[in-house]
Amino acid sequence: MTLADHVVLIVDDDARVREALQMLLTASDFCAVGFESAADYIAYPKPEVPACLILDVELPDINGLELQQQISQEYHPPIIFLTGHGDIPSTVRAIKAGALDFLTKPFHAQHLLELVRSGLTQDRVRRARQSDLARLQQRFDSLTPREREVLPLVVSGLLNKQAAARLGISEITLQIHRTNVMRKMAADSLADLVRMAGALEIPVTGNRHR
Repeated sequence: MTLADHVVLIVDDDARVREALQMLLTASDFCAVGFESAADYIAYPKPEVPACLILDVELPDINGLELQQQISQEYHPPIIFLTGHGDIPSTVRAIKAGALDFLTKPFHAQHLLELVRSGLTQDRVRRARQSDLARLQQRFDSLTPREREVLPLVVSGLLNKQAAARLGISEITLQIHRTNVMRKMAADSLADLVRMAGALEIPVTGNRHR
């Protein structure tokens, strides 16, 4: 990994721990940034690169578990909890809320590095999926209102004449709209368009044979 394509964020009020973690991560070619409080972390302008968050539980302003809950409503990097005061209820709460792991100090350096790699990989995959979905949404937004009506009918498996009848238009007009939908969505096949509709969670009209 290069120092420009990721960042490991460390939130711990103990300066010695932050420095030790940054040294450990830097020695393994990770780019790391430290914060002494949740407020400092929240105020930091997050770079648009894969990230991983190493989070202490006991912080000077709010509890690390409370910070996890607070940022859960928005996009946030995978979290690795690291604390000197671990307990089973806190561990269960953190893991249920999506944390990668809950480590107690002193920790095994190699295990932490493996978790960081896993977290960065997870975030990289998630960001790629979000980017793909954003591109699909842009394509869908380029469709006309009528084309947005045509799309769910097409992916439902209806024949052109059936879809045309549903919309009260001619089959030729339906075919034109269908061609435009395929082109604007950059779909290479009907199967491709079906997958796109699924990713966008577009309601599909059932094919009702009589």
